[in-house]
Amino acid sequence: MKNLEKFINKINWDDINPVQIKRLISFAKDEDLLGIGLIQKPMFTEDVTTSALISNKTAKVNIVARQDLTPCGLKLIPLIINCYESDSSFTILINDGHLANQGEVLATIQGPSAELLIMERVILNFIQHLSGIASNTLLYSNALKDSDTKLLDTRKTTPGYRFLEKYAVVTGGGYNHRLGLFDRILIKDNHLASESAIVGERLFDAIKRAKQFNNQLLVEVEVDSIEQIEPVLNAKADALLLDNFNNADLSAAIDLIKNKAVTEASGGITLSRLNEIKSLGLDFISTGALIHQSKWVDIAFDWDC
Repeated sequence: MKNLEKFINKINWDDINPVQIKRLISFAKDEDLLGIGLIQKPMFTEDVTTSALISNKTAKVNIVARQDLTPCGLKLIPLIINCYESDSSFTILINDGHLANQGEVLATIQGPSAELLIMERVILNFIQHLSGIASNTLLYSNALKDSDTKLLDTRKTTPGYRFLEKYAVVTGGGYNHRLGLFDRILIKDNHLASESAIVGERLFDAIKRAKQFNNQLLVEVEVDSIEQIEPVLNAKADALLLDNFNNADLSAAIDLIKNKAVTEASGGITLSRLNEIKSLGLDFISTGALIHQSKWVDIAFDWDC
């Protein structure tokens, strides 16, 4: 019996190191106000528009969904407020992962109007990006809702944002594949090519070496042809990643593997393709599209006059 739980992660908010989140927020703030990233420091290091026009009277803003979406990242709001050393207060009205309808208020912030204006874009950038990933993931996970196959993400993430983006995938109903290079032995085609171990006995020997390296780690092997499957199974790999197999070859591979190893399909996974392969009996389908094909959703910072 395959223990599939060993092959998946679910990053929750409390798993993410707040120190790293604060670094990201601080960098975003300094980009906006100080021009961090430029060689030449700007002449003025402030929000010159707000300084020129706005008094610091108390105001309230509503963070509003301008389309149906799956919100994600609202828990960043207090961390952003704190980074700006603002006296603003906030109320989150919809939890991450709960569907929001167009026009629905996700959160409110109340505080000095100048501070709200200075924070606006950084708040929206984080929430629109993460909510876009969560909303996109929900489309993919809904396509598999009548299947036993689980949806996984990949390591195709924005540098520095990996665990926030993987949290967004979980928020949208997906699961996390390995978190980095440290938590699974995943032998990919380039590993095998570098060792001239694409097929046959050399492939078998390469996997056996990997399994002997650390018996606490799962060993998964990327294969791109049917002929690679037998030596991989004989070497007792824990999982096979069937990369860019067409539908017929996927079906044949699953029949060959049976319950000898966990199966994962990847490569060329689209929403329409999910409907074609979800009934084949795969354990997992992974796709980087959950993150890199997501679009920022439309969320507004509406002034409550």
